[in-house]
Amino acid sequence: MGEFVRLEVAEGIGTIRLDRPKMNALNRQVQEELREAAIAASAADDVRAVIVYGGERVFAAGADIKEMAGLGYAEMAGRASALTGAFDALARVPKPVVAAINGYALGGGCELALTCDWRVAADDAQLGQPEINLGIIPGAGGTQRLSRLVGPARAKDLIMSGRFVGAAEALQMGLVDKVVSATDVYETARAMVAPYVTGPAQALRAAKLAIDGGLEMDLASGLAWESQLFAALFATDDKVEGMNAFVEKRKPGFTGR
Repeated sequence: MGEFVRLEVAEGIGTIRLDRPKMNALNRQVQEELREAAIAASAADDVRAVIVYGGERVFAAGADIKEMAGLGYAEMAGRASALTGAFDALARVPKPVVAAINGYALGGGCELALTCDWRVAADDAQLGQPEINLGIIPGAGGTQRLSRLVGPARAKDLIMSGRFVGAAEALQMGLVDKVVSATDVYETARAMVAPYVTGPAQALRAAKLAIDGGLEMDLASGLAWESQLFAALFATDDKVEGMNAFVEKRKPGFTGR
């Protein structure tokens, strides 16, 4: 669909594929194409789960520094919100999303992976937020999503040192969820989300909304949000099918409605 980012759909799984040689640097064009792909994946009825994939060599090695080097405060103040918005579009895809990480996921590439629900990494992958070495901080959600995922102390370690972590350490701290050989990354990601293709799409959407939205609320507000989403699912065909199948002791046939 775009020059550097495309949405490929097969068997109910949409793959948002980055392809900007050599390192999938996330320039402004790539950012906007990612936003468009996220919106398309969200709206497509034939996409029930999503993989974000940079290819066999690299996930994404970060922002295009040459593009940013000449910018001052005034220019970046106008562009920073667009950058955040592009990544937020991926975080808000109302379907299960997994990042399939080969090679480097650094800076904006790590932030891109953080927008996903889960992350599968190659055993030789390297992740990190090295922006501090450029005199800046992460600007596409890294300070916020990383701290929520691994805790503030570990997030400060990674962001303030700028160091890279290997796949084993990333797994230990909860930055990635599975580590496999480099040749198995994409297929492992597909296997992770394949069960959701035939799942109750509205309930899966509600679960993601409840969890992600609740993280931004106090407990009382989060419980009220959960209750609202829970009740709304009683208007779906899948609720009827799921409960009837349970009573009748058979496997449900969900339609996503």
